Amino acid sequence: MAQPFNIMIVGQSGRLAYEALLFTASLRQNAPLFDGTLFVAEPQPGPLWDRDPRMPENIKGALAALGAKIAPFDSRVFGQSYPQGNKIEGLQILPPGEPFVFFDTDTLITGDISTLPFDFDRPTASMNRQGTWPVEELYWPGYTAIWKSLYDRFGLDFETSLDLSQPDEYWERYLYFNAGWFIGADPAVFCERFTHYAQTVRDDPPEELVIQPLDPWLDQIVLPLVIHSLGGGRPGPELDGLDGAFSCHYRVLPLFYARETDANIAALEAVATPNKVKKWLKRYDPFKRMIYHGRGHKVRALFDQNNLPRREQALRNKIKAAGFWMR
Repeated sequence: MAQPFNIMIVGQSGRLAYEALLFTASLRQNAPLFDGTLFVAEPQPGPLWDRDPRMPENIKGALAALGAKIAPFDSRVFGQSYPQGNKIEGLQILPPGEPFVFFDTDTLITGDISTLPFDFDRPTASMNRQGTWPVEELYWPGYTAIWKSLYDRFGLDFETSLDLSQPDEYWERYLYFNAGWFIGADPAVFCERFTHYAQTVRDDPPEELVIQPLDPWLDQIVLPLVIHSLGGGRPGPELDGLDGAFSCHYRVLPLFYARETDANIAALEAVATPNKVKKWLKRYDPFKRMIYHGRGHKVRALFDQNNLPRREQALRNKIKAAGFWMR
């Protein structure tokens, strides 16, 4: 039998509040067997935030009506300066010792994820990534030197993290994830380690990182170290349904309409149709125009789905040139 687990996403003022509602509606519609708790971690006002980061009360009410549990937390390390840190510090709101799956809020659940054979004792994360970090620079020391310096900093075995089927100094040889989803057995342990590693790299990076950008990549730099330290690694084929038939990390709606499958677009529009969801989602202008006013299908008509540009930037440029870009 599949092991019970909880889910966490982040909800805060602005775009993420509406994405949280869309995520929650998709989970309820497309994963009817999920019997854990969906936690929406909500950062609270404090010295690390310039503005109130909390969600509007009406959106919180809509989330609660769909069975989500709003869980406030205080930002002690990141906050406004690095909002991606919410996924790190927000793990503190999950019940200790209970397995969890974290999803970025800009994700659509398209299948019953409760049926997936998660092995929470072997943490892992999304491989739907590109070689975004480290960044090749004129005087950089190379992939091996950079990644090894991080493993050495935390006393981890670097060699066992490598994919030896990939050539030396090629980015896929090194353990690197998209932080759009990740799993673990104990969120308290995961949170403590994730926070410690991220704060250390931010405040005192190894000298090999001196010319490397850490923002916005810090979460993805540190996540492989956390997962490796807890005995995890790359996901096996049994989890191919994530970033596949069971979930879609759409990121922004113009890209979603440009490149995702017809089935995923139909799933999103079905989830967004009921009035209990629609009446709130249409208050966010990009959702209103892309989903309800048909702009998404105008974006889709710009592209041949059988011959999409290989680089994301080409998609973005064409959408922007047509005047359809929204975020």
